[in-house]
Amino acid sequence: MYKYQIVIPSFILIIWFALAVFGPWLPLEPNYIILPNILQAPSSFEWLGYDDLGRPVLDRLIMGAKTSFFVAFGVIFVSVTVGTLVGAISAWFGGYIDLVLVRIMDVFLAFPGILLAIALSGILGPGIENVVFALSVVGWVGFARLARAQTLSLRRREHVLAAIALGARTPRILWYHILPLLLAPLIVEATFGIAGIVIAEAGLSFLGLGVQPPTASWGSMIKDGTSYMLVAPHMVLAPGLVLLLVVLSVNILGDKLRDYLDVKSR
Repeated sequence: MYKYQIVIPSFILIIWFALAVFGPWLPLEPNYIILPNILQAPSSFEWLGYDDLGRPVLDRLIMGAKTSFFVAFGVIFVSVTVGTLVGAISAWFGGYIDLVLVRIMDVFLAFPGILLAIALSGILGPGIENVVFALSVVGWVGFARLARAQTLSLRRREHVLAAIALGARTPRILWYHILPLLLAPLIVEATFGIAGIVIAEAGLSFLGLGVQPPTASWGSMIKDGTSYMLVAPHMVLAPGLVLLLVVLSVNILGDKLRDYLDVKSR
């Protein structure tokens, strides 16, 4: 049973990754409109049916995987990089630097994350680059607080004190003695962050603040299908189920990874 808890989510995420990377090279027509096929139900010819413009839902679902994947990992890369740098510097130098940086974190935490992302997306305008920027502005704070807390506990370790006594410079100490010990908790936090970003991207696209038509997004596909729930439920069920499976798989693997990296639990 435990093996299936790892294999099935891993398989789902591998498919997500493969579709996101290799999907653009597949012979797909996500924006090809066929008027006679409007709102046609799934069939053996088109497994997931057609949408309100006669476009194949399966093709758009595959292209939506690319959107969610690159937004998720783009935001995670920026958030982890900025958050780790800010948190480590804050904890290492302390004093007024730590006070100012912590207050900046508190200001960002005072706003609900998704509302701040919506406000930034509304100001910057729709587009995938603006979505990545808006979600990164929201997402770096959690990594900064985690990096700060870990660095505060690591700065008094024997190997760090020995490096200081030997005259090592601050960048070298942070890079070689602090950062390697930060990786485990940051990787676990990033894993859960991916799930949140996938949902946030879908939410922004659902509100019309994410990627714009004709670019496919799972959130915009759900939005388009809400007007046809009674006559064409496949327009909502297909992207909704895929979104559920990806987020659930990421969370399950995140739990397993956290348990694996927790020495006490082993």
